Formats: sequence, C-alpha cells, structure tokens
Amino acid sequence: MFHGRWRTAGGALLRVVVVWAVSTLTLLALAGLLPDVQLQSDDGDSVTRTAVTAAWGAGVFGLLSALVWPLAVRALLLVPALVVGLLGFFLNGTLLLVALRLTPDGRGEADPQNAVVVAAVMSAVASATSTALAVRDDNAYRRRLSRLAGRGRRRGPGAGPGSPPGTLFLQLDGVGHRVLRDAVADGLMPTLAAWTGTTHRLTPWRTDWSSQTGASQLGILHGTNHDVPAFRWYEKDTGRLMVSNRPASAAELQRRAIRRTGDAGLLTLDGASRGNLFSGGADQLALVLSVAARRGRRNRSRAGYFAYFRDPANAVRTAISFVAEVCREIGQATRARIRGDAPRVGRGGLYPFIRAFATVVERDVVVAAVIGDMLAGRTAVYADLVAYDEVAHHSGPHSRDAAKVLERLDRSVALIAKVAEHTPRPYRIVLLSDHGQSPGQTFESAYGLTLRDLVRAGCGLPVPRRAQRTRSGAEARDALRDALHRPAGQGREERPPRGSGPMVLASGNLGLVSFPDVPYRMSREEIDRRHPALLRTLADHPGIGFLLVRSEEHGSVVLGPAGLEVPVDELTDTGPLAVLGRGAADAIRRTDSFPHVADIMVNSMYDPATGEVHAFEEQIGSHGGLGGEQSEPFLLSPVALSAPVDDGGELVGAEEVHQVLRRWLRECQGPQVPLGPIAGAVITTTEESPSKTRAEGAFPVPGGAVQDKQG
Repeated sequence: MFHGRWRTAGGALLRVVVVWAVSTLTLLALAGLLPDVQLQSDDGDSVTRTAVTAAWGAGVFGLLSALVWPLAVRALLLVPALVVGLLGFFLNGTLLLVALRLTPDGRGEADPQNAVVVAAVMSAVASATSTALAVRDDNAYRRRLSRLAGRGRRRGPGAGPGSPPGTLFLQLDGVGHRVLRDAVADGLMPTLAAWTGTTHRLTPWRTDWSSQTGASQLGILHGTNHDVPAFRWYEKDTGRLMVSNRPASAAELQRRAIRRTGDAGLLTLDGASRGNLFSGGADQLALVLSVAARRGRRNRSRAGYFAYFRDPANAVRTAISFVAEVCREIGQATRARIRGDAPRVGRGGLYPFIRAFATVVERDVVVAAVIGDMLAGRTAVYADLVAYDEVAHHSGPHSRDAAKVLERLDRSVALIAKVAEHTPRPYRIVLLSDHGQSPGQTFESAYGLTLRDLVRAGCGLPVPRRAQRTRSGAEARDALRDALHRPAGQGREERPPRGSGPMVLASGNLGLVSFPDVPYRMSREEIDRRHPALLRTLADHPGIGFLLVRSEEHGSVVLGPAGLEVPVDELTDTGPLAVLGRGAADAIRRTDSFPHVADIMVNSMYDPATGEVHAFEEQIGSHGGLGGEQSEPFLLSPVALSAPVDDGGELVGAEEVHQVLRRWLRECQGPQVPLGPIAGAVITTTEESPSKTRAEGAFPVPGGAVQDKQG
C-alpha cells in the first residue's frame, strides 16, 4: 500500500511536470508567432533566460487558473449562464496578463487582445495533455473526468467493489424508432450499432395522442401524464395558459403528477435528473426546468453550469464549439436556400444561437453531469439530450443536418460508455426517446394561411392580410431563456382574446381551439349555434384530418370530411382512423376524458404514402399529434434486463414505460422510496428483488471514445 501511494504520487507529479513543460513550449511558440507577446527584455535575452521566463509565466498562469477560476465561475452564476463561457476568454486573458507581470524583472508582457488568444490556446493544450496522460492510468483518468464534471461529492449508497449495478437512462430527444434504425444501418451511429442485437435489444413504443416531451417525460418520470392534452393548452377554470416548457407550468404539472400518484417519481432513491423538464423526484438536479424558478443554490437548475464551467478548458472548448455551431447553422441554412430545398422554414434571427445552445452548451453540460454522477456511483440517472430534436424541427428529421447531429450524439454515448469502465459500480445504460418526428411542410406553407386564420374565417371574423407566424414550441428555446435569466413571457398569440373570439394554440400538428368566455367545454351544438360554419370549415379542409368535439346528443364525436361523424365510443382503428395506425382510437378516447381538453381538438392530415403531416407551427419536422413517425419512439435496453414486453406484446403510453423502468430499477436492486404521505394519496412501498449483475466493460465502443472536439 505504501509503495502504491508513492507510485501514485510520483505519477501525479510527473503529469504536472509534463503539462507544465508543454504549456511552456506553447507559450514560447505563441510568443514567436504573435509580435505583441514578449518574453524578453528590450535588449534581448539568452535562450535559457527566455525559456525560464516562459516556464515561470506558464506555471503562474496554471496556478492562478486552478485557484481563481472556480471562485470566479461561482460568482458568475449571478450572470446569465450562457455568457459564462464567453467571459472565460476574457478572464483567462486577464490571468495570463497577471502571470506575465509576475515574471522576474517584468520581462513578460502582452497586449490584451493577444493575451486572450494565448490564454485560450494554453488552456486547451494543457487540458488535452492532461487528459491524454491520464488515459493511460485508470485511476488518474477517473479523477480527471470527475474534475471535469465538477463532482467532489460523496458516493451513492452501496457504490463500491461488488456493488449492484446502477442504471443510466439516456433520452435522445425526438429520435424516432425508424430514424434510429436507419442511422444504425447506415453507419451513422457505430456505438449504438455495436450494441443493437448484441448487448442491447431495440423495442418501439407508442406515445399518447400528445406526442411531445411534456406529456411523455412527465409520464416516464412521474408515472402519469393525465390531463396533459397537448404541448400548450388553455385552462378555463383557472384562466391559465399551460406551456410544457415554461418553468412555472412544468412545476405545476410535476406537482399535479405527484398528487395523483402519491409518489415523488422514478429517481427518488439516490437519483439524478439532468437536462429534463421534470425532476423525477431526484435529489441531484441540473438544468431541470420544473425547479428553475426555485431559490437556493442546491435546487437552482443553473447550478449545473458551475459544475461544468469551473474548469477553464471546458469554458474555452464549449465557447469555441458554440461559435462554430452558429457558423455551421448559418452555412447550412444558406446552402439550403441556394439549393431551393423544400419544405423549408426560416432559420434566421436568434435560431442559430438557440441551436448552438441545444447542440453544444446543453449537451456538454449534461454529459459532464452524467459522467460525474456515474463516477459518484449514483443509483439512477435520467438525462435528456435535446440536440437532434431542435435541429430536426428546422432542418427535417431525415435531413443531412440532423444526421450530423446523430453522429455527434453517438460520440457522446461512446464517451459515457467509456467512463462506465472506470466507475465504482457497473452501470446498465438504457437509451430511449420520448417521441419521434414526422416530416412535412407547414400548414401555412401548404395552404397560405394559419390555423388561426382558418378558425377566424369559419367564425366570420376578419383575417389579417399578413398571417402571424406561430412560434415554435421546441424544448431548447425556454431552456436557453432560463440560461439567460430571461423571464418566460407569453407571446401575443397565447393571450386569451378579449370578447367571445376563439383562442387557437398549436402543438406540432395538433391544434386546440377554445372559447375563453365560456367557462366549460362547449358542445358541438353550442358551437354550431354561435358559429354555424366553423366546424364544417375545419373538418372539410384538405389540410385537416379530423376534429374532436363534445356532443350533447352522442357524447364526444370525431368529425371528418364529407360529413363524417363517429361517436368516440364507437371509434375503432379501422375506417376513418385506419391511416393513423393501431391505438389511435384509444388515444383519442383517453384524451377526451381529460378535464382540460379544448373545445375543438384539431389533428392535421396525414399522408401514409409520404409519412407527412402539416404542423401548425413553423416546423418541417414536428410532433405533438397523431400521424407517422412522431408517435413511435424507441427503447434500447440491455439484454441483462428483462424484456420490456412479452413476445408479441406492445408497449403503449409513457405511463407503461414508467412501469418498465421501475421494474428494471428493482432488478438492479434500486427500489424507489415513495414520497412521504400526501393528503388523499395512498402510499405503497416497492419490494426489492434479486439483481443480475453485469460485468464491467460490457458496452462495446468501436475505436474507443474521446471528448467530442467537433462541437
């Protein structure tokens, strides 16, 4: 043991010396290339004296970075999180200027602009050198990754040699079953290709009518998505507009789910929630929207940024990748315009920055947090990577732009699998998605008017000459707003109109029409009396598949073109709903039972030949309603776990997925501890079951794994 400690200390000292030497050489090289960086006196110095000055400057810079940077980043939590990475450049430059001024006889100096460049390069080179040296030493590699993740926390209970496996649930937001299957077959995702059919089994599952993250993730993490009819909806009893990716709405949905189930969620026992809309009952939180508005350092979702950006190399690397991603998006959008790609939506304004936040900043922070959780031996971790979903909305789910994102996501999975070889307990990695995406041009692009315009025309109300575009409901937009400390305001289209006019909301290819002046769900007969042409105008439009309304005579009914009218109780998956596939009738019936279903629920047309729908938002890859790939996400689970469903069975709804994930946690000896008693709720406990441990290193990673340097 004594010999081992000396060996470890000697190895650490050697790495410090090597990193110092490389930093010194980097500083010498940059001083030779940049005329305003000086390491000599005005009269000139010998090579030895210049080298000593460079070594002194590099050493002081490294020491200042180690001591000052974590404190500075903690203070910068009061600043918008997205700005932290950019401020890193200037802070690094300042530290280098201080280091050069502390050199003997004041021989080192640089102008501020060059100092920023030199500091960025030195930080990146030092980080790369340290990581490369640590890879050869398992213990050092673990310590390095743990520091990058910012985790100096206690290990999870039971973590250590011979401990039962932990479970990582990694959600690839918006990646449908077909998209994943094609990506694996085409070689875009070699890591997942190596797993599929060997260590893991691929299973599709079917979403509810509301095929979007708010409904799916609430059901997966909290066991119920009751009364979530869409991504956004209006509640007449409270006068409240609910938007799934707004912090206040997410917190309310989570509160309702806990009250309904009497349980805090999937991650109650030593769990971590990273990059999600909801906490799942986890104690360790980062970038979780439902707690974004809370006070207190431990529960603020932005605290996850500190854990990542406390390392200056992380800040520099992510900032550079962010800028590169902005340029990549601008270039891809320009090429799409030049080629005349169709369908196409606008990708200007702030969108390049929103995309870069989702595909770079959020990815890097979430992956680092997951690595830290695994190295800490957490029992259960659930993390969401939203990169593909954001890009596919604007470029299309089968586009080259989206394919590039899938390649980078595969590299992130490979890195996480590599880390699993160095964790204090083995991990079972489950990949899943919350929904897919269906392609197609927007409703406005296809027909020259928005759903709101069509509703107003059916009501006999004036239609604006210039249609007002419906904002996209992509998850990354409000995550970025939270990172910038911006309040979640409401767009004009989301405010209840004055008088008796209709309120029209969009959730992908699902539209909701409500009349706020009526305090209850209006019936078909009442709507016909008030606006005789409205329902037929909507049902007969070629861009609309069907409507759901309440009838005083028949209960709720589905209306379609050419006078089609079918009571909900008589719906089957044949007849008018046949094109939507199995389960559509049950999904409609379930949504019809929700207290806050809209007066008129509108589902766009679906063409089974092309797989296309028409989104009521500015999206050419959409989800939120019925029709096509959006309703078929995937579950990629280790074969060491029990099968999600029996042979020939089907996994239907996010609530069923929740039960499957709970079963797997029990198999891994990770029973969930329910929340304390809640008024009106029945609390039950979950019994442990024997685990079937899996050997470490059971995740094949083609060609090894490295940090993604390509943004």
